[in-house]
Amino acid sequence: MNENESFQVEVSRRTVIETGTTALLLTGLPHAVLAAGPVDADPPPPSVTVELQINGHPHSLTLDPRTTLLDALREHLALTGSKKGCDHGQCGACTVLIEGHRINSCLTLAVMHDGQSVTTIEGLALGDNLHPLQTAFVEHDGFQCGYCTSGQICSAIGMLAESQLGMPSYVTEDLAQVAVELTDAEIRERMSGNICRCAAYPNIVAAIKQAGGIPT
Repeated sequence: MNENESFQVEVSRRTVIETGTTALLLTGLPHAVLAAGPVDADPPPPSVTVELQINGHPHSLTLDPRTTLLDALREHLALTGSKKGCDHGQCGACTVLIEGHRINSCLTLAVMHDGQSVTTIEGLALGDNLHPLQTAFVEHDGFQCGYCTSGQICSAIGMLAESQLGMPSYVTEDLAQVAVELTDAEIRERMSGNICRCAAYPNIVAAIKQAGGIPT
């Protein structure tokens, strides 16, 4: 038997084995399963009504209970300042404030915040007067493409409030401080959940220090 004949026999045997195995599996399935065809997906859950106070205005939304807060803001209220970056809570572009506390809106369901106050980037300015952090980001070039900026600013507002309450971070040395001294290391650690793909981090730190009245 030459090399070509050996290859043909090998292929033929493999084909027989594969065909026979497939036929055996199919004959072992109940006839009712084969006749039924594809199984229909479960029907969606019933919609729920969610009451949210967003940027000082009441909103009543009828939503699928699986809707994230981020999708509720963007898709149902056209508040697109909060960005969908990774949609896994890893980039921080979707950060908003819930009752003054920062949160990744892609990781939480809208129904979990029924009756609560939500602040997005759209709600920070008072008319034509920008929030101090918005002004500082402009003055220090704290953004380039701007995609992460809304999350950076909302996160910085929450972070400054946390530090004033004495909440420590991983790099805090004195845990007995009433208000944590925000060094560059503290700011970087506390803002580490917000990624800037343009790498404007030094300018972001400078903007936060200006808005927080922190000496440079």
